[in-house]
Amino acid sequence: MTPLATYFHVHLVSDSTGETLNAMAKAVCARFDAVLPIEHVYALVRSRRQLDRVLREIENAPGMVLHTIVDKDLRAALETGCRALDMPCVAALDPLVASLARYLGAAISTRVGAQHALDHEYFNRIEALDFAIAHDDGQGFNDLEAADVILVGVSRTSKTPTSIYLAHRGVRSANVPLVPGSEPPPQLFEVKRPLVVGLTVSPDRLVQIRRNRLIGLREGRNTDYVETDAVREETVRARRLFERQGWPVIDVTRRSVEETAAAVLNLLQARKADAA
Repeated sequence: MTPLATYFHVHLVSDSTGETLNAMAKAVCARFDAVLPIEHVYALVRSRRQLDRVLREIENAPGMVLHTIVDKDLRAALETGCRALDMPCVAALDPLVASLARYLGAAISTRVGAQHALDHEYFNRIEALDFAIAHDDGQGFNDLEAADVILVGVSRTSKTPTSIYLAHRGVRSANVPLVPGSEPPPQLFEVKRPLVVGLTVSPDRLVQIRRNRLIGLREGRNTDYVETDAVREETVRARRLFERQGWPVIDVTRRSVEETAAAVLNLLQARKADAA
């Protein structure tokens, strides 16, 4: 019998965008079975007035409080308010920041939103995102050589979301679909610099994904797109292509987009190490 889920409120208080806290909360909650957080996100909390509103909402929905407040006065006010409400309040980054400060022997910056500075890496991510959009689904094949990574696979193998995720890591990613009855662009086989990665998936899982896609589009006709034998042949042809070209292959059947992107990043890192 499946246990009933335990719901609880978690308040994420940040003086920046809140992305760090959101990712940390999801990672921690994933370690517990049948536990579902009800998230309350408070971003850009930089004044006492904003903090007072946060404390009122915490009082109305008691639960765990996680924060990344840098300003000493605001942090003290939040922690004092949580103590008065008898709510647990955790400074999420403090243990790691303190350990790193001890290791480096360096002073800790009190600059708010320091990780979101408009530096070279930020603009590199924006350029990578523009590149991914311009080279999505076989577009822009005339300058594939400018890519860091080219993802190749049949329809619905997470090529686009993986490309977008990689772009947020500063990686220029293009993706090329393998379409039955059509040959990939010849430029794909001429590239030298990019890492070409084949994405594959089990036929049964692919049929399920495609059927759900058609349902979402309110398309009820049965075609080769969702016919089991046709899909199986499609995936076999893709694997044979990957083997002939000697491209590394990632099976995305049981992988999230984040896991697929991490596997691609590992391949990139290994390639750089080999080149060095």
